[in-house]
Amino acid sequence: MNIEKTREFCLSIKGAEECFPFDETTLVFKVMGKMFAYMGLEQHDGGFMINLKCDPEKAVELREKYNCVIPGYHSNKKYWNSIYLESGMPADELRAWIQHSVDEVIKKLPKKTQEEYRNLKDEQ
Repeated sequence: MNIEKTREFCLSIKGAEECFPFDETTLVFKVMGKMFAYMGLEQHDGGFMINLKCDPEKAVELREKYNCVIPGYHSNKKYWNSIYLESGMPADELRAWIQHSVDEVIKKLPKKTQEEYRNLKDEQ
């Protein structure tokens, strides 16, 4: 997926918001006030990339499966992966990893906030 389609998909996540908390070139996506993805609006090493939260074991598996996946750029490499867009990962799989990132964020929230998110998803 290209950067525009990736942005559209991130915004299609229930309750997703976008913002620029770091600088004017790093787009951050949040649910329930917590970051689930971020991507630079400028190319890095010849391509655009998205950074996604990931279960630590799955993060390693994903890096081994795809050359376009590296340990999280400017983030905790145990929990974050950077994925170069338009570099070999099928769009459906990228969408699944974006949803996985959202799920990882939601499961770390307090139970009450998780319930609020579930209700939000049901309403939309």
